[in-house]
Amino acid sequence: MFPELIDLFGLKISTYGVLVAIGLIVAYFVSLKLAQREGIPSDKVEALFIFAVLFGLIGSRIAFVIEHPEDIKSPLDLIALWKGGVSFLGGLAGGILGVLFAVKKYSLPLWKVADVAAPSLALAHSIGRLGCTAAGCCYGRPVPNAEEVAVGVHFMKEFPFFYIVFPQGAVAPQGIPLYPTQIMEAVGNFVIFLALLFLFKRKKFDGEVFALYMLLYGAERFALEFYRGVTPPIPGLGLTWNQVVTLLMMVVAVALFIVLRKTPSHAEGH
Repeated sequence: MFPELIDLFGLKISTYGVLVAIGLIVAYFVSLKLAQREGIPSDKVEALFIFAVLFGLIGSRIAFVIEHPEDIKSPLDLIALWKGGVSFLGGLAGGILGVLFAVKKYSLPLWKVADVAAPSLALAHSIGRLGCTAAGCCYGRPVPNAEEVAVGVHFMKEFPFFYIVFPQGAVAPQGIPLYPTQIMEAVGNFVIFLALLFLFKRKKFDGEVFALYMLLYGAERFALEFYRGVTPPIPGLGLTWNQVVTLLMMVVAVALFIVLRKTPSHAEGH
């Protein structure tokens, strides 16, 4: 709703960028706190964080380009992050690769690192989705039977109980009541963060928190895709590529619960 936070003498700072930065900073400090409990040195957390962000940024852009080739008009557009266009699931895949690289490089315990990363990621993602709301990206489909079209958030009696109308200049279609998928995901991710934080102090084996994140976020994103207006479904399948990926996430999560539960762990007794 407010794509530009500051516009002073030609200097423009986007609300999206500021909120993403805030999300990353908060996630970093949360990860430091959780890593201390797991016995992971703070300097190694810094390295993990840098690799995760860099690889995640690359992965998010690659996934967006593959998913939206129509937006690529020239070779420069392949790297034009300043124009927007990233994919969270691509960023997640890239971030995981970055963490794996750092875990190997510094000989760190993989599943302890994963358990530290999961709550931090969920919280950063929640704050970042507020940035999406400000910019209008990741918007939802038009809400049927919605009458009021004034710019802003409007409440209604039926699910999802409120909708959002974007102004001129937003990435989302303007002046049309849309499902508030950005806000819905922000709230959902924050609830996931709280659930992971609750489990973190009570986990029975290393990797349990990460597995729960994969399961919960996979289910959340799969459901939200039915209301998002960004990615069209795959012809003949009725599901988007994001839904295919999130289904795989949930399958992997269940497999991790089964396999890691049987693996000797030092989680108990923390």
